[in-house]
Amino acid sequence: MAKKIYVVWKGRNPGIYYTWDECKKQIDGFSNPQYKSYTSLEEAQQAFQNQKTSSSSSNSSINYDSICVDAACAGNPGRMEYQCVFTQTKEVLFASPPYEDGTNNIGEFLAIVHALAFCKKKGSSITIYTDSATAMSWVKKKKANTKLERTSKNAVLFDLIARAENWLHANTYSNPILKWDTAQWGEIPADYGRK
Repeated sequence: MAKKIYVVWKGRNPGIYYTWDECKKQIDGFSNPQYKSYTSLEEAQQAFQNQKTSSSSSNSSINYDSICVDAACAGNPGRMEYQCVFTQTKEVLFASPPYEDGTNNIGEFLAIVHALAFCKKKGSSITIYTDSATAMSWVKKKKANTKLERTSKNAVLFDLIARAENWLHANTYSNPILKWDTAQWGEIPADYGRK
């Protein structure tokens, strides 16, 4: 599993941390902590620096009358799952079973499309938040641009990807899909909390 680097924007001591335990010490019991994990030090440093140089009073605010999605993946590829929750209450609307040999990007993509289909069935144009710019671009292009190889273990995932892409080509939707501002707001409410 790839080594993670943690950025804490709001916590006891904001900064960059190299283990989950060090990060956790900064955020445990802290009111509305803001933190995120990254896969490279460069990414983490850039995210931390961008937040320091941007205005601390963000013009954007959370639309709590919304839903949000997130994926979790143990390894890359690894055991992947995703879920969708109400932003305000964190009540789970749907959750996938764990899939073998998946990636986080695939999980994020499937979660958004699942949320769109879920909303369409209910006649809802509610806002959908995701913290994945990659998945947002895949949804916009109606194509999961994954480099993952198909195996006997993940064949079911590739079938789901094909179904999701077909759904996007066959359907329209009016739901805004917005990027969750992790730096300003902390982890997305759909986050699994497994760092």
